[in-house]
Amino acid sequence: MTVHAENIELARQVIDACRVRNIMIAAAESCTGGLIATTLTEIPGSSAVFDRGFVTYSNTSKIEMLGIFPITIKQYGAVSKETAMEMAHGALARSEAGLSIACTGIAGPDGGTPDKPVGLVHIAAKHYNGTLLHRDMHYGEIGRAAVRFATVKTALEMMLKLAVIDPNYKG
Repeated sequence: MTVHAENIELARQVIDACRVRNIMIAAAESCTGGLIATTLTEIPGSSAVFDRGFVTYSNTSKIEMLGIFPITIKQYGAVSKETAMEMAHGALARSEAGLSIACTGIAGPDGGTPDKPVGLVHIAAKHYNGTLLHRDMHYGEIGRAAVRFATVKTALEMMLKLAVIDPNYKG
């Protein structure tokens, strides 16, 4: 899958903001399968601030690579606010990053339920000062690729918001 052109400018802004503030980035991705990391690393010079990406598609990989508590997945499911927030925390804890982004969702076309329909994505971003953002996006059945690209756009917007905050701010 190629990088969506409209996300490149956002990625550039994230990379520039993190470079100026000397903040490294880590991404923990499920439904996007590494597309956030791919988009960020399309930017020349991104190696100065992009530390690593975790593609944790299975529940086992979320537990092993990011330290998600198994009980979180059992109680709330892999696609949940709680799992996304733990993924963001785990990405910070298991990297050199000061800013993390995490996403988990149902890109489709299958896998949706009445409670968790196709197009539902939970995105969490965490700053080293403890500020944590969460958004539950309901993109709808717009197609697998469109859900993934929309998730990347939302994730980049959230990262940019956290990258430019005062490091002493506790939101």
